[in-house]
Amino acid sequence: MKLLITGLVTLIIAVSLALIAVETPGYVLIAVGPWTVETTLALAIIVAILTFVAIYYTIRFVSRLLGMPGGVRHWRQRRRERKAMVSLTRGLIDLAEGHWQRSEKQLLKYVNDGHAPLLNYLAAARAAQAQGADQRRDNYLKQAHESVSGADIAVGLTQAELQLQHNQLEQALATLRHLQQLSPKHAQVLTVLAKLYEELGDWEHLLELMPSLRKKNVYSDEDIEKLSQKAYLALFKLQRTHKVNNELSSAKEKVQKVDDLKNVWERIPKHFRENEEILLCYVQQLVECGETGQLEPLIRSALKNHRSEALVYCYGLVTSADNNHHLSMAESLLIGHENDAVTLLTVGRLSLRNKLWGKARSYLEASVSARPSAEAYNELGNLLDKLGEHDRASEYFRDGLRLAPGCEHSIPIVMDAVVGNVNESALESVLENAGGNALENFQPEPAESDPENLEDSKKKALT
Repeated sequence: MKLLITGLVTLIIAVSLALIAVETPGYVLIAVGPWTVETTLALAIIVAILTFVAIYYTIRFVSRLLGMPGGVRHWRQRRRERKAMVSLTRGLIDLAEGHWQRSEKQLLKYVNDGHAPLLNYLAAARAAQAQGADQRRDNYLKQAHESVSGADIAVGLTQAELQLQHNQLEQALATLRHLQQLSPKHAQVLTVLAKLYEELGDWEHLLELMPSLRKKNVYSDEDIEKLSQKAYLALFKLQRTHKVNNELSSAKEKVQKVDDLKNVWERIPKHFRENEEILLCYVQQLVECGETGQLEPLIRSALKNHRSEALVYCYGLVTSADNNHHLSMAESLLIGHENDAVTLLTVGRLSLRNKLWGKARSYLEASVSARPSAEAYNELGNLLDKLGEHDRASEYFRDGLRLAPGCEHSIPIVMDAVVGNVNESALESVLENAGGNALENFQPEPAESDPENLEDSKKKALT
């Protein structure tokens, strides 16, 4: 339709010009020296137009002819670029399908003809890594770095990722630290570095990285809190490089460990100190070192905010400058928890520390009635042994020994006659050794109470 309209308009214009030329043909005279040319205006215009067209196309033809070598080069370059793009695509497909050798070959075939040699070299490095060719991998990464300026972070992150996949942790750490120097606030660098610190157990550097991770929103606040808690717990556990006791460690080693623990505790933010798991880890290690004088206020404050069996248990192991107040605080924990075996054990231990033998005996008997435990039996056995009730003490030692770790399944022995009396001191020694790690292995057990014994013990304790 457009062509038809254009043709009609052109025809109308041509007819109009022809009619004008017939009615007013005009006159053109050109004189050059002795030569003169005379014609009508219409013919002169037609000749001029034809001459212009001829000259234009002649110049264009000559220009094309002279520019043909460059055109051929440009055509060949575009052809190579198309081949490079096709080769890159095929190489990436082979890489995704696991054809490592073929992928490496395709990626490098036209690497110098493509627009993005960086992609070719990075993908080729992955293919070489998959074949276990670390030297070729590093060479491709070096060429990728040289191929494009300003790609240091991209190449470095790829190198670190490949090193991590090959379990080359130290090399990956060196690469990431270099990247952190180049771009201290790069989110991906911080993310990978934090994961590597966690895997290496480098908790000090991980904690130093936390403010940057929070500022760049690399992790959510909840994840940062969990990771920080994990790091602080790990720092405490690092201090437990060997078992600390009076026989295996010198006083100097104990003092050094206590100082290290306190230094870690002082570095922990206040809201983390209120975390039960961190507090228990700190308390347990100081108890192992025999340094319990400053722990009572910490546990008391924690118990006011949150009651747990583990905290109540630890409260009976620490010492205080005011034993009476310490005991009063422990007895207040019994309100509403009169049948709680752990609380009764704690109050019984503190009664022993205050030399209230009758009260201690009542509380400890109530504890074993509520839920028998090796520790409560051991405390009772020691108390009755000192009070001169050796038979009763031996009975408690035997009962406690049956509950000690590793003694649950004993072989019954049937003898025709009694060979000898039980060596009570030996039995007590075995029980103490068996329960030596009680604090570390403490776990609440389900209650197995005897109602009659429990009521009797409660009455004695209240009396």
